[in-house]
Amino acid sequence: MTPKQKVTVNGNLIETSLLPCSLDQFLEQHGFLPKSVVVEHNEQAMAPSMFAQRLVQDGDRLEIVRITAGG
Repeated sequence: MTPKQKVTVNGNLIETSLLPCSLDQFLEQHGFLPKSVVVEHNEQAMAPSMFAQRLVQDGDRLEIVRITAGG
């Protein structure tokens, strides 16, 4: 059995055995469309062009905000 690793997402602790993985993969695995969110990874704003190269690892912190249209 693979030990669970932890990532904090929007203040909530999530356990997963899928780390390390790219930010793109993490978002998709947790139901987020990478092109429809803004992400801060370990207090650093991430450009969507960096999602595929940025690794999410045990203990990381993510703030994820969904982009919505409307007024």
